[in-house]
Amino acid sequence: MKGMSPAHREFLFHLLDTPSPTGREMPGQRVWADFLRPLADAVTCDAYGSTWATLKGKTERTIMLAAHADEIGWMIKHIQNDGFLRIERVGGSDHATARGRRLRILGDKGEVTGIIGNTAIHLRRDDLGSEKAPQVHELWVDVGASNAKEVAALGIRVGHFAVYADGPTELAHQRLVSRALDNRIGSYIIARVLENLAKSRTKPAFTLICLNTIQEEIGGHGAVMASYSLKPDLCVCLDVTHATDTPGLDVTKVGKVTLGGGPSITHGTANHPLVVDRLMSTAKKSAIPIQHEASSRFTGTDTDKIFHQRGGIPSALVSLPLRCMHSVVETAHLGDIDHTIRLLTDFVLGLKAKDHFHQSL
Repeated sequence: MKGMSPAHREFLFHLLDTPSPTGREMPGQRVWADFLRPLADAVTCDAYGSTWATLKGKTERTIMLAAHADEIGWMIKHIQNDGFLRIERVGGSDHATARGRRLRILGDKGEVTGIIGNTAIHLRRDDLGSEKAPQVHELWVDVGASNAKEVAALGIRVGHFAVYADGPTELAHQRLVSRALDNRIGSYIIARVLENLAKSRTKPAFTLICLNTIQEEIGGHGAVMASYSLKPDLCVCLDVTHATDTPGLDVTKVGKVTLGGGPSITHGTANHPLVVDRLMSTAKKSAIPIQHEASSRFTGTDTDKIFHQRGGIPSALVSLPLRCMHSVVETAHLGDIDHTIRLLTDFVLGLKAKDHFHQSL
């Protein structure tokens, strides 16, 4: 992969391929922690699994970079007597694109392969003119069992999680495709930032905390718990945003963000104007291309859950452009990934011990 070392590619692909649906994030958290353990001064997690790595700076003041570890997926809701399974969404899984997909079911005896069934088009011919996307309760899963007893023998029960089987691959012109780029790519980026700083000859003024939260996809619960405990002086959240340069999208409605155009900085709501200004000045100084987004009510990310903890944590959101979000073909640009790593690295290195991101009268 151009611009990425073999070791970094191996780490990223391992992280993307490891199933970590909302509520069962620890497999991915362990991969993330293993990468950071030789670099950080400490790596730990809380009761629910949000995990953070700490790199000591010149002072006790803390800058937190936050991403989220969880991915969307499915959960077994019902097992029929005939051996077919019924499922429920975990997070914002798109049931309109679910039929005919392979699943990795995370059972008690290890992973079990299943498929979300799709009735052949020949047998649906009479209904094609009025056909709509299936409802979630209409989806059925086949694991090769003929009855409920055979399902149980595979180690599958109600409540087990599943993710799509699609893993990472590459397209031409520096495109990376995978499920779970939302937001395991953010986890990768903040890990790379810590690595850069750990290997830098310049020790940052602020102590760095890289936080990989759980349960962002269902409400940001991990961000609430961890940020309340960690009490950072400053926070930059990293997530993905919609690249709107694909067919069928009206930028007058959704805004303009281009794949390959650099990281996007969000303005408004949870985003502290002084932190945003510093991010923009850092980008300008380092000649890093950036894009801009408006947040008039909420960001839809962990930033919304972090900035108002305790007495308020000055926070801002940096987003990586992503096509086809919440699908198995989420697409990112390697140039955007590299620029985001550089932006956050330079931002942390640029902080001075005396910096205070507080409004003044």
